[in-house]
Amino acid sequence: MSNYTGYFIFLNLLSAKYCILILMTIFIGADHRGFELKNKLIDYLHEKDIRIEDMGNFFLDPQDDYPDYANKVAMAVLQHPEAHLGIVICGSGVGVCIAANRHKGISCALGFDETQVTHARENDHINVLSLPSDYVDFEKAKTLVETFLAAKPKLEEKYLRRVRKLNL
Repeated sequence: MSNYTGYFIFLNLLSAKYCILILMTIFIGADHRGFELKNKLIDYLHEKDIRIEDMGNFFLDPQDDYPDYANKVAMAVLQHPEAHLGIVICGSGVGVCIAANRHKGISCALGFDETQVTHARENDHINVLSLPSDYVDFEKAKTLVETFLAAKPKLEEKYLRRVRKLNL
């Protein structure tokens, strides 16, 4: 089993305590230019016993539009933002990044280097990683995704303060 498994959420409803386990889920989506890379990453993450849900596209369609898949991923992550993460892919990585960041509560960054992805996840608390399929091969994408999943947001006050200022 993966070390990226899950989070517990505790609720206190009507003086009765309930424990609900919400497994961390990675939601992934891509347009036609990211389609092949997305499918390879899904297979790779399944092999590592990481729960991943494909948000489309489900077939190669050269006429599809990247905002459709970035929006689906963002909305899925927002269902349980404390437990879910997202990966969005298009040719440049920029279009899906812009689309995902239009959703309040989503912080998406374009990943191109392991150190940069670690910094973005730890210091900036990104919850969606954008990948540029035209500029990273499968091996590099695997490394960036592993880095994203392994990094945890820092909870020191200075980082929390900065993140709060993003949500004005």
